[in-house]
Amino acid sequence: MSRFTDRIAVVTGAAQGIGAATAQRLAEEGASVAVVDLTAERAQATVDAITAKGGVARAYGCDVTDYEAVEAVFAQIAEDFGAIHILVNNAGITRDNLFFKMPKTDWDAVITVNLTSVYNCSHVAQKYMCAQKWGKIVSLSSRSALGNRGQANYAAAKAGIQGFTATLAIELGPFNINVNAVAPGYIATSMTAATAERVGASAEDHQAEVAGRTPLRRVGQPEDIAAVVAFLASEDASYVSGQTLYVNGGAR
Repeated sequence: MSRFTDRIAVVTGAAQGIGAATAQRLAEEGASVAVVDLTAERAQATVDAITAKGGVARAYGCDVTDYEAVEAVFAQIAEDFGAIHILVNNAGITRDNLFFKMPKTDWDAVITVNLTSVYNCSHVAQKYMCAQKWGKIVSLSSRSALGNRGQANYAAAKAGIQGFTATLAIELGPFNINVNAVAPGYIATSMTAATAERVGASAEDHQAEVAGRTPLRRVGQPEDIAAVVAFLASEDASYVSGQTLYVNGGAR
């Protein structure tokens, strides 16, 4: 498929997990991809995976919690590729703990990385998108937005993304910009492996337990989310905006 021929995509937090899978999926479908992570060195493995298959990608280092740094790297991306058409806000961290034991530093870190960075990147990207009267913004929320023990900070940030997405769709729609979010359930990544460790289980045992109570009887893979992000970033979803799509194997 070539749904993204001549499109320039920016994917944050793209060194691993869902971000890496999304960058690779967009590249496989024809996009030129700016692979953004905290350092260019961290992002290079994803770039190498893309170019090994004949795709086009470059690595960029950026602290997406720093607005001025985001402005600078997006300007560089626009100079290198000529435009910015698609933004995937994926960068995120967890600092899990029960609320009464959660230090303010962990609250601040998670809100800043998971939510403020989405403002930073979207605010900068929309300037390019509004000027060209075309754009797609897809942000990663989470099933945890509905509440999850030990994740008050993460749940608040991911719920914030849903409200942010709905509002941005209203404001940017007249400029032909679609804004949507994807809320994954349990996905086999290093982040969920850390969750397993927190509750005293191995990643394998934790995945098996979750799979047993998921209707599809498996946990998700990064590629499952990448496929949905690619749909929302494509013209196949040209009349979809302001939505949060839960991708969780049918869990309730």
